[in-house]
Amino acid sequence: MATPLRGAGRHARDRLTRGCIISSSTDKAALRRQMRAIRSAMPAAERRDGDLALIALINGPTPVWENAVVSGYLAIGDEINPAPMMQVLRDRWTCQLCLPVMTGRVQPLTFRAYAPGDELATVQWGIREPTSDKPVLVPDILLVPLLAVDRAGYRLGYGGGYYDRTLMRLRTIKPVQAIGLAFDAQVIDAVPHLDYDERIDAVLTPSGYRAFPS
Repeated sequence: MATPLRGAGRHARDRLTRGCIISSSTDKAALRRQMRAIRSAMPAAERRDGDLALIALINGPTPVWENAVVSGYLAIGDEINPAPMMQVLRDRWTCQLCLPVMTGRVQPLTFRAYAPGDELATVQWGIREPTSDKPVLVPDILLVPLLAVDRAGYRLGYGGGYYDRTLMRLRTIKPVQAIGLAFDAQVIDAVPHLDYDERIDAVLTPSGYRAFPS
């Protein structure tokens, strides 16, 4: 069962998750619907507070270092929004930011340099990407969107497999840290997974940072 967040909106999420058994045999499509409903039930003010909470946490025991190349993302809909955190990483930690770029439906993502305020191209699903004149980078740290993550680090994404293919490729090039960004209600007991699903290294939620066992 999904872990409920404290604060406003908790009872609505409790009603959504009560009686919902999430195990390794749960159909991914059904779980995606459930997790979208949980996230959309959160009041806007609570989501906004969660976005801002991430800023304080990056000064804690997170694997972020000065001048690291950090891939973020631009939130869509009710995803937790890393934009304030990314601004701090750039200004205070002098990190080089980049964003993922899709190159094909079955291809790993590539990454191009990004700074807040840059011109962006809008592609499928409303995703915004750096333009083709920005240099290609290889990130050290990936901030990864998700619908759910379990306590072993298995992530439920949106079904395209982009981050699985990307992490598999990057991990053959150099060590990388993949950190999921989520609200607390998105951390659940088990996410159904297959052999080719790549685990993430940690999750950062408004209540703290959790590294997964390797």
